Amino acid sequence: MRIGLFGGTFDPIHFGHLRAALEVKEGFGLAQVFLIPAALPPHKTREGVAPAADRLHMIELAVKGEPGLTASDVEIRREGPSYTIDTVRHFYREAADAAEIFLLMGLDAFLEIDTWKSFRELLALVSVIVISRPGGDGSKADRGGKALVDFLRARVSADVSGSGSPVSFSGTGLRGVRLFSVTALDISSSRIRERAHAGRSIRFLTPAAVCDWIQTKGLYP
Repeated sequence: MRIGLFGGTFDPIHFGHLRAALEVKEGFGLAQVFLIPAALPPHKTREGVAPAADRLHMIELAVKGEPGLTASDVEIRREGPSYTIDTVRHFYREAADAAEIFLLMGLDAFLEIDTWKSFRELLALVSVIVISRPGGDGSKADRGGKALVDFLRARVSADVSGSGSPVSFSGTGLRGVRLFSVTALDISSSRIRERAHAGRSIRFLTPAAVCDWIQTKGLYP
């Protein structure tokens, strides 16, 4: 069985997150993708992050009725900062012996992974699917591949190489890194927060149930 772990602040979750999760699930034959809100994001300095319980509930509302997409409270239940290495270890402990685990993340986040706790151990432990959102000519995907291989050679191992489609990178210290293009949706959580704060509609940027929850709880005043 193959499962995916998709972590983030999700403040709030939106259709860009959901579309990426669904396309990766289908593209890699994953039985389940767990969307995991961070309780204390170690790389986020913005004050006023919505309460973890609200961010989790918005994910639950967003994935309701969608087979294979599931909200996980694993980082909310764990005390302290939300380190990805601890989350991956948790799922390896909980998963069946035959389970294959993939970590999903955006290209920008991956290019900062050398600032994460135990990043070398993380890359050796779990396969990573790096999500890119190319333009119509695919040029961003091409640049993403070059950025990835340059980064991996500089920070992990000089013998890293890439091949195949979607491109897969291998080398010393890597369980596997794959670059996967998904549909480009120009939506961001920050834009949703700004619009909500300004009293403007956020419909069709995130599921209706999430819009209603944001309004009911007054999350982004």
